[in-house]
Amino acid sequence: MTDWVADIRVLLKPSVNDPQGLSIRNALRTLGFATVTDVRAGKLIQVRLSAPDRAAAEAALNAMCAQLLANPVIEMYTFSLDEAPTPVL
Repeated sequence: MTDWVADIRVLLKPSVNDPQGLSIRNALRTLGFATVTDVRAGKLIQVRLSAPDRAAAEAALNAMCAQLLANPVIEMYTFSLDEAPTPVL
């Protein structure tokens, strides 16, 4: 078994209104960042898991996202996956 670390990014789909993103955009523009035209707010979830290979880890992550971490009706997700560093003792 190999230990893996995944960073999962969940965002609202582009067709879904994002009031938090709009508030952030407006606040940034008020602070003088006039070039900001759009902001989408989301969440970052870091998961550490054990799996025999990359394909198994990716399959497990897709299942986690589909069943719990993202709402497929209004959200989309992407993830990056790397082997976890070996702890130094």
